Amino acid sequence: MEWNKRIKQAAAILFWVAVWQFGAMAIPQKFLLASPLETLEKLVGLVPTAVFWQRVGFSALRILAGFFSALAAGVVLAAASAWLEPVRVLIRPLMQLIKAVPVASFIILALLWVRSANLAVLISFLMVLPVVYTAVLEGIQQTDRQLLEMAKVFCIPFSRALWAIWLPQVWPYFVQSCTVGMGLAWKSGIAAEVIGLPDGSIGEALYQAKLYLETGELFAWTAVIVLVSGVFEAVFVRLLAAAGRRLEGGDA
Repeated sequence: MEWNKRIKQAAAILFWVAVWQFGAMAIPQKFLLASPLETLEKLVGLVPTAVFWQRVGFSALRILAGFFSALAAGVVLAAASAWLEPVRVLIRPLMQLIKAVPVASFIILALLWVRSANLAVLISFLMVLPVVYTAVLEGIQQTDRQLLEMAKVFCIPFSRALWAIWLPQVWPYFVQSCTVGMGLAWKSGIAAEVIGLPDGSIGEALYQAKLYLETGELFAWTAVIVLVSGVFEAVFVRLLAAAGRRLEGGDA
C-alpha cells in the first residue's frame, strides 16, 4: 500500500511537470515561463556556491526565529486566555486584527519600525501567532472536563495533571498549528524580504531575478524556498511526533 501511494504521488508530480514543460514550449517569449530543465540547470548552478548557502542561512535564521517566537508567545497567551477571561477579551480583537490586515500592509508598516534585515522575523511572528494562539486555546477549551474533575477529586498535583491530561489533549491542536504555521512563516517571511530587500537574503535574490528577467533563476529560487520549507517542516513534524509518543507513554 505504501509503495502504491508513493507511485501515485510520483505520477501526479510528473504530470504537472509535463504540463509545465508543455506550457513553456507553447509560449514564444521564453522569459515569461522557464522550462523545468532550465530551472534545474539554474538550481544546479546555484547550489555549489557560497552565496547560495549564505542566502539560505540568512533567511532561514530569521524566519525560524519569528516562527519559534510565535510558538512560544501563542502558547503562553492561549494559556493565559483560557484561565483569565479579561485576558481573552483583550487579546481577541488583536488576533482578529492581525488575521484581517493584509501581509503587504504589515510589511510596509513594519519597515517604519525595524531594520529590513530583521523584517522577516517580525512578519513571520505576526503571521504565525494567531494560528498557534487560536489552535492551542481551542485545544485547552476542548480538554475533557470529566478527567479534570477526576484529577481534582483525587487531588492530583497540577504538574502531574498537566503532563497526564492537558498536554496529551492539547498536543494535536498544537501540532496542527505548527504544520500550518511553518508554511505561513516561510511565505510571509520571503514576502517581507522581497519588499524590504535586506542584503544577502533569498527575497533579494528573487527580486533581482525578476528585475533582470532571469526567469530560470526566479523559478530556481522559488524551488529552493519550497524545498527548504518542506525540509524544515518534515524535520520539525518528526520531532513533534517523537515528543507526542513520549506524552502518550506517560513520560514526564
